[in-house]
Amino acid sequence: MATLFVSAGALAGTPGSSPFDRHADHLLSAATAFEHGEGVPRDPERAAACYCESARLGNAEAMFALGWMYANGRGLPRDDGIAGTLFAMAAMLDHPQAARMQGFTGPYTGAVPACLEAPLWEKYDGMVERVMARLGPERREVAHMVTTLAPDYGVEPRLALAIAAVESAFNPAAVSPKNAMGVMQLIPATAERFNVGNAYDARQNVSGGLRYLRWLLAYFKGDVRFVAAAYNAGEGAVERYRGVPPYAETRAYVERVLGYYRRTDHPYDRRVADASPMLERLRIASQ
Repeated sequence: MATLFVSAGALAGTPGSSPFDRHADHLLSAATAFEHGEGVPRDPERAAACYCESARLGNAEAMFALGWMYANGRGLPRDDGIAGTLFAMAAMLDHPQAARMQGFTGPYTGAVPACLEAPLWEKYDGMVERVMARLGPERREVAHMVTTLAPDYGVEPRLALAIAAVESAFNPAAVSPKNAMGVMQLIPATAERFNVGNAYDARQNVSGGLRYLRWLLAYFKGDVRFVAAAYNAGEGAVERYRGVPPYAETRAYVERVLGYYRRTDHPYDRRVADASPMLERLRIASQ
């Protein structure tokens, strides 16, 4: 039997108000759009991936929707065992139709999609709390702002925290020799590009940095290595070298970000930006 991993808070009945709950809601909305082709090309595989990420964060509606896809073979191979387990999970969280659907698919079997079998620390291992605990009151408030705002831009709180921690250690007054400013270390051109009037205003700065991250995630189709490298060295450098540039600073930066985030992929909204042409060239070269 597979070991099942979802947010412990969700199973305890925690109200959906944390940044992680809000990100789960964002993933659910994206999944629904991909499943039904609402504003984006219909993409059942992408829908299932987003539903699964949301379910992993404890969203009952995502558990039910993914179970429905498996129960009906809708964009996925039909699997009543997985469907029954997902419906049982949703029923535990009081989803109104989940228990009835178990009558068609059978009970909980423990069978789950692969994305729910990975070790829980990949998604949530208390990293947020540990980061917060090491900060003084002022920077802790900034870090809390980062996690609160991140889901509004479709960015996982863990990734947003990773970038802010590596960039400035949550210091709103930080400035680099290259004139990168504030919490998210925005250079003047990036601040202007993403409508940041005062780069030393923490909320404006964080919002601008998150808008940039959202754009990079779409441009590099969720590849966190390329996103982090581009945030540090610019998307032009990533495209010029067809990957992480061979700069010691940038390579160390990417490793530090991945040390926090612990994944190389991230959900993205393809409506935000067209994908980098580099990705198609890399795909062709790998064949």
